[in-house]
Amino acid sequence: MPTPTVLTGRSVRAVAARTADLVNALAEPGADPARVEAVLRAHGEDEAVTGADVAALRGAADRIRRVLEARTTSAAAAEANALLAAAHRPRLTDHGGTTHWHVHTDSRDDAPLDEWFAASAGLVLALLLTDRQRPPGGVCGDGGCGRVFIDTGSGSPRRFCSRRCATRSRVRAHRARA
Repeated sequence: MPTPTVLTGRSVRAVAARTADLVNALAEPGADPARVEAVLRAHGEDEAVTGADVAALRGAADRIRRVLEARTTSAAAAEANALLAAAHRPRLTDHGGTTHWHVHTDSRDDAPLDEWFAASAGLVLALLLTDRQRPPGGVCGDGGCGRVFIDTGSGSPRRFCSRRCATRSRVRAHRARA
């Protein structure tokens, strides 16, 4: 059973990190069940993934990516609303007493992975957007990168997926000026 989506600051950051990592992994040409399982394991999930799951997860990742590619808050909200429209009514679950009570927006505790992924991501992206009143993430500003990120910080909006890409971009800009 996937890890619960709990609506606290720490869990929002954890779901955001898992979401970005899965979207990026699913965009890789060699994304196969083993690769997706490795990403899930890195985030504390213990799910068996099939080829059909990967294909369905790619569809969910594409919808999530549209939220992150949005350049305006209104456009991000429209895409997040599309994700939320496919979600189910919020419900409380403790997975039969195996976890603490928490909110889910998928159809059931054993919902398909793509449904769980899109529903939990949609909820977290909507929370981040409403909390900060700006798009909840973006696509890396380093020209050839293309990876997405979700901005869970409280400072200025992020522009890069990692420090490595930010440094590479600054070095490139410095060399271009020299």
